[in-house]
Amino acid sequence: MSISAARDKFRVFLSQKGLRVTNQRLAIFDAAFAQKEHFTAEQLLDHARALDPSVSRATVYRTLPIMTESALLREVDIGTGEKFYHPNREGGTTQVAQVVCLDCDRIFEISAPFMEWYGNTVSAKLGLRPVTQRLQVSARCDTLRLTGNCPRRVS
Repeated sequence: MSISAARDKFRVFLSQKGLRVTNQRLAIFDAAFAQKEHFTAEQLLDHARALDPSVSRATVYRTLPIMTESALLREVDIGTGEKFYHPNREGGTTQVAQVVCLDCDRIFEISAPFMEWYGNTVSAKLGLRPVTQRLQVSARCDTLRLTGNCPRRVS
């Protein structure tokens, strides 16, 4: 999905929810979709304020659930008490698995098309229909273990 299509989807979603399309919300959207790596709400606040200094912390925290509900962002919980977000440029239909590197503190997403089949199969055995699912793997860096340097570590 292009950024312009995602922005249109965001505008329509806000309207359907009876919410105004404001410059602050659009700055938050632009800041989120400019990110290549996973980010926290506080990191998003900094990026959004670089685009529009009037963006408030409260608006960021209110907008994140809206963007998640609209499938524009994926929310990732790695069990640290802090949630991370990532733009969903595929439009919400791609199944992904998250691999969390315990050494470099990065979250990687890889395509996992088998997840839809797996979720449907195990749910059907119980007479249920899956609504959400996730696969998350915690891992350690072999290169760091062998050389003492992680090539993926973000400084």
